[in-house]
Amino acid sequence: MSRVYNFSAGPAVLPEEVLREAADEMMDYKESGMSVMEMSHRSKVYDDIIKEAEQDLRDLMQIPDNYKVLFLQGGASQFFAEVPMNMMKNKKAGYIITGQWAKKAFAEAKIYGEAVELASSADKTFSYIPDCSDLPITDDMDYVYICENNTIYGTKFRELPNTKGKTLVSDVSSCFLSEPIDVSKYGVVYGGVQKNIGPAGVVIAIIREDLITDDVLPGTPTMLKWKTQADNDSLYNTPPCYNIYICGKVFKWIKKMGGLEGMKKHNEEKAKILYDFLDESKLFKGTVEKKDRSLMNVPFVTGNEDLDAKFVKEAAAAGFVNLKGHRTVGGMRASIYNAMPKEGVEKLVAFMKEFEQANA
Repeated sequence: MSRVYNFSAGPAVLPEEVLREAADEMMDYKESGMSVMEMSHRSKVYDDIIKEAEQDLRDLMQIPDNYKVLFLQGGASQFFAEVPMNMMKNKKAGYIITGQWAKKAFAEAKIYGEAVELASSADKTFSYIPDCSDLPITDDMDYVYICENNTIYGTKFRELPNTKGKTLVSDVSSCFLSEPIDVSKYGVVYGGVQKNIGPAGVVIAIIREDLITDDVLPGTPTMLKWKTQADNDSLYNTPPCYNIYICGKVFKWIKKMGGLEGMKKHNEEKAKILYDFLDESKLFKGTVEKKDRSLMNVPFVTGNEDLDAKFVKEAAAAGFVNLKGHRTVGGMRASIYNAMPKEGVEKLVAFMKEFEQANA
């Protein structure tokens, strides 16, 4: 069977070049006589892998020296708890609610302290980013939290909130390495890698060093203390070795693609093809306000549930898979992450045009 065009929101498409390299090295990595899956995380060979991956990520994102890079386990969902555990000194924080994952992080924070809703777009089914220029932030808040790109609803912060001097924490799972960012504007940038960088099982957290302390909430597990992980260079226990190895290969692929400026251009070109079609289509409609559209996740509908289901079924048969929208919103969603080739979006749009003509 030939490879399909995989529009899954995560685990998502990976660069074919990376998959081929990993396949070639599966049985014997650099004449070690073993797979990376089998080798000790304490070995010199693996130490080189994880250190090189970190350096490539630092190069790509131009991460300042006063930030630590941690390769962690547990997914972004576990990190929802790690943020308040490690940061709620005053037991109060502000959250901007722009989708399902921000809602979940907000609910998790409420377990550990007072989580305050600063703004929300729930009134219009999270189809836009609220005005964050003058939020009701108080002096006793430890941080302000956002989910920067909303996988389910297809929105993206184009401008960071005015945090009034408070530390900004951002979940970038769905837009990680899709375009340049200024890391110095954040206290914490983190994301699960299974959308844009590698296989599920790794969270990459970029944390300003002054936020990594022993002053954590009572009862915080040793494993979930950022200082534990930082002091041990992400090797306190056995990390997800193979997955980190794949992430490292993706970092090198992004460098070859022109770095984050190259990825941004690539992603803008792809997204324009799909959004331009949605804007002129008489059958398909995008569901997000234009100014807040994501380059990564594009939700759309026909307005008829039966027709939506028919489209998803016929698209899958034609080799365009995982286009069904999230169960909470229905419709369709095309996730067009870094590794989705432009050709994949062009062919999807051609199929959508045929479907529209056939179902006019």
